[in-house]
Amino acid sequence: MIILGISCYYHDSAAALLKDGEIVAAVQEERLTRVKHDADFPNEAIVFCLKKAKVSLKDVDAIVYYEKPFVKFERILETFFSQAPRGFWQFFRSLPRWLKEKLYLKKLLVDELRNIDKTVSRRILSDKILFSEHHLSHAASAYYPSPFSKAAIVTLDGVGEWVTTSLAVGNGEKIDFLKEIHFPHSLGLLYSAFTYYLGFKVNGGEYKVMGLAPYGTPRYVEQIYKELLYLAEDGSFQLNLKHFDYLTGATMIRKSFEEIFSQPRRLPESEVLEFHMDIAASIQQVIEEVILKISAEVHRQTGLDHLCLAGGVALNCVANGKLLKQGLWKNIWVQPAAGDAGGALGAALAAHFLHFKNQRAASSADSMHGSLLGPEYSAAEIETFLNEQGIQFRTYEENDLLVEVVEKLIDQNVVGWHQGKMEFGPRALGARSILADPRDQQMQKRLNLKIKYRESFRPFAPAIAKEESAHWFDMEGESPYMLMVADVKKEKRHALSVEEQNLKGFKALQVPRSEVPAITHVDYSARVQTVDEHSEPLFRKLLLKFQETTGCPLLVNTSFNVRGEPIVCSPYDSLRCFMSTEMDVLVLGPHLIEKTKQTVSKEQFERVFPLD
Repeated sequence: MIILGISCYYHDSAAALLKDGEIVAAVQEERLTRVKHDADFPNEAIVFCLKKAKVSLKDVDAIVYYEKPFVKFERILETFFSQAPRGFWQFFRSLPRWLKEKLYLKKLLVDELRNIDKTVSRRILSDKILFSEHHLSHAASAYYPSPFSKAAIVTLDGVGEWVTTSLAVGNGEKIDFLKEIHFPHSLGLLYSAFTYYLGFKVNGGEYKVMGLAPYGTPRYVEQIYKELLYLAEDGSFQLNLKHFDYLTGATMIRKSFEEIFSQPRRLPESEVLEFHMDIAASIQQVIEEVILKISAEVHRQTGLDHLCLAGGVALNCVANGKLLKQGLWKNIWVQPAAGDAGGALGAALAAHFLHFKNQRAASSADSMHGSLLGPEYSAAEIETFLNEQGIQFRTYEENDLLVEVVEKLIDQNVVGWHQGKMEFGPRALGARSILADPRDQQMQKRLNLKIKYRESFRPFAPAIAKEESAHWFDMEGESPYMLMVADVKKEKRHALSVEEQNLKGFKALQVPRSEVPAITHVDYSARVQTVDEHSEPLFRKLLLKFQETTGCPLLVNTSFNVRGEPIVCSPYDSLRCFMSTEMDVLVLGPHLIEKTKQTVSKEQFERVFPLD
């Protein structure tokens, strides 16, 4: 049985394909079109998935869309009528698109699929199309690939059709929902409102708020609870909607939201002040407190040992780390593509187990294949490409390559690392990564300003062999998908003077806080990736070789892209990013490229990206 899952038309379009229940391929459309957060129909993603599975659209048994458009339209209509006449013009402008496209989504999907393969009739394609529900797709993406035969499931995001938060139980093939919180009350939209207030882009800049929070003091928590959010002991919540504008307006907040904090919204790209750091710290603490209460409630209701998470809010790895420390769960598993892209996978899985009633096999490992589900390129393909581009390179046997790369890293070179299958989800996990020596005090600043071209406050993540993580971080269990934050162990930290301890804001960046300062945030935290045998194999070998040579088992691992650009996919993407930044070395498969030895013009690879 072959099932194709699709998510699109909001943000982060994607496609995923199952073959007899096994996840064969999954990829975000943005990686192929090079349009960040591409929301269009995932034409190229579908073509890749079919090619990877060696099937055509004729062979596909079901094509599953990740939500129900009629129910979503019902929510939009009810919202408008409840707020009328406010928001009339926005509703009036959006109505033609809904009537022309989204309300007749099945026809639109058939038209798009026919562009891929016109040999399949409209009737046959129409008969194959199924619709999941948004939060069912999230829940399915979290539970079915997990290693658990029974688990609690929490999904948290902005909004799907009506649901914004759901608690469920997965048991065998079944998913049963216990409790839901509905629009307009949304934890994801609350966090996005603060993202907007802090001058970052909604549905893209939320992780900047999370990264900014440790620089501040959470001095506005009480005001948030008093003016914006009612939180009950069971984790249920309501927003004070008079301060938000997302129901009918074109922005997230109203003027009264700004008046609560006596400061106007920060303009994008303007200076980040201590006030903004404190706001970020405050909303981050509130989000963590809500999630911990929700976790306690679902544990109280179910008594289960395992928890699965999905939805965009599940990408808040700081909150995930607090969940782990809460101690209620033996294991927590987070879908690596927790946002809407993962909805494509969840929709396919929901159809496989719930619609077609297939049985779920027990497994001690998750079925995401390390989330290495995207395109890959052979050494021969890469070599041909490099020769065509006039690039000077050297080709190595595996061990010699590892030795050479480790030497480059020790010499403080920044290395672009392109190996094997591309990752599915927002994190680079050692297949499309930028790597560096974490012991270098200046590396965090250099990577942000010279390589990524992004804000200087942004932290970097460590990758570490799974068996070494307990020696360096206060974290039990694994974090294979870089979705847990843990503190650097005290014995690895540096003692700070009173003056250093009292440094505020970005001045705290000047102080090396541990043996690995490039990955240690100002609060001694790090977003950890534990690398095991299911990870990209050459990447694990590189970590072990670096440890063998230096005694340090960690590397800085950040996504291979610059600000405003999706993570690289093809050898051309990687070469262009390498040539247009101040990266020193690029490793494409077995081929190593040094910037200083190139004679081609850098300008031919440059491209301007919109700020994220």
